[in-house]
Amino acid sequence: MKKQTLIGIGAVILGMLSLTACGGNPDGAKPATGAAEGSASGKEIKIGMMFPLSGNEAKMGQDMKQAAELAAVEINAEGGINGSKIKLVAQDDACDPQTATAAANKLVSEGVTAVVGGYCSGAVIPATGVFHQNGIPMVVTAADSQKIADQKFPEIFMINGTGLHQAQMATKHMVNKIGAKKVAIIHDNSAFAKDLAEVTKKQVESASAGSKVVVFDAVNPDETDFSSLVSKLKQAQPDATYWTAYYKGGGLFIKQFKQQGVSGIIGVGDGANDKMLIDIAGKDAAEGTFITGSPAAEFLPEAKKFIDDYKAKFSQEPGPYSALQYDGIKVMADAIKRTGSTDKKAITEALAKSDLKTLTGQVSFTPQGTLKKSNFVVLQVKEGNFAPSK
Repeated sequence: MKKQTLIGIGAVILGMLSLTACGGNPDGAKPATGAAEGSASGKEIKIGMMFPLSGNEAKMGQDMKQAAELAAVEINAEGGINGSKIKLVAQDDACDPQTATAAANKLVSEGVTAVVGGYCSGAVIPATGVFHQNGIPMVVTAADSQKIADQKFPEIFMINGTGLHQAQMATKHMVNKIGAKKVAIIHDNSAFAKDLAEVTKKQVESASAGSKVVVFDAVNPDETDFSSLVSKLKQAQPDATYWTAYYKGGGLFIKQFKQQGVSGIIGVGDGANDKMLIDIAGKDAAEGTFITGSPAAEFLPEAKKFIDDYKAKFSQEPGPYSALQYDGIKVMADAIKRTGSTDKKAITEALAKSDLKTLTGQVSFTPQGTLKKSNFVVLQVKEGNFAPSK
């Protein structure tokens, strides 16, 4: 959660080598488990998917993959898209730019009509360059860096709010609601976290309440000892601290933050929007932590059937981005249906005109391919669970 580059032969080779090193599948794209195969007429529409299926964020990718499979099964059970069945083709991007570039090129060679997915912005940014060059429409479901939209690729559509939307929500909560005058912002130098941190800093410093950022710092993505940073924060005495990176580091940071008695509230961005955050931090330390994120299925009245069906099929609760991935498949299917063909340019034009009610809200796009209305909400840890912030 960058500049357009040409994906030359050298970049493809480098990406392919990186894919093997990072645990990706070197043998080509494989149909996602559970995706329905071709129809009686032999027709099928290949929809590619990209998310982390290995590495630290593999849980998120698996949650999203399963949600897509559920959506595809439902659509195919109803006759598919204009009589053609959906076939899902999944690739592991490992949340890594080079791996993502190779994965995107594999989906192109596999002949996908469209792509739905994307969790880590640092992986999505280079992948969208590949899809843009090949005219392949993509619905980005979880990644929300403002830099994705800033590329201005006409084929790319984001059904999660942007980094700017999230920064505005975080600032509103910390400055306007809580009344924070001194704010600390911490990221881990990943593309998503750094972008969200920088945009939030601008929002806080431009707020009319006279708030200021007293600490703006970065940690290593695999850091486990935050003692020096926590000491720095304790001395700065912030009214609010905002962690923009992912849940594994976030949980440890919260735990050490609370152990050292740093002043003020603490919150995290949507990269840490997973209940594993509470497990890592500990129930007592996590209590009161606020989370800015997109709407999870458990807080959506319209998602009851989706949750029940997901649990029945996979014997587990949906993840924080499962509903968005499910919606992304439905949005893409709707565009292809309205197009009446698999012509990529026509599908892109249909996506731009989308106006579809989904589990996570009404989906319609600005000319930049972002949501017309932000879907971000603020949650809070209460008694060991996430709950809407009052």
